[in-house]
Amino acid sequence: MADIHLDSAVLAGLQDIMEAEYPLLLDTFIADSEERLRLLHEALANSDAHELRLAAHSFKGSCSNMGAPALALLCKQLEDDSRNADVLVEAPAVLEQIEREFAIVRILLKSERQRFSSL
Repeated sequence: MADIHLDSAVLAGLQDIMEAEYPLLLDTFIADSEERLRLLHEALANSDAHELRLAAHSFKGSCSNMGAPALALLCKQLEDDSRNADVLVEAPAVLEQIEREFAIVRILLKSERQRFSSL
């Protein structure tokens, strides 16, 4: 089930590259993602489709790099939707999906961090 939310091959590659800094990478991604969610909410509250698109694009990239494909796909959907005039109608539902998916990813990454720390 975790493979749906996190790509274990990507995480293994990151672990190989980052070595002892891997837990810090996980922590940084979680904190950075929380800030990106805040920016998405702010852009939506301000009805700023341009900022929404930029924030979604940025979040999509970091999710892809961290092996969170479902989260990246939702961010891409929000990014694509923000190009349309009706973005403010559909964006709240997509943002809610992003939040739910990130909640799962955050739990899985915290578990991954604990697993790595116990090695």
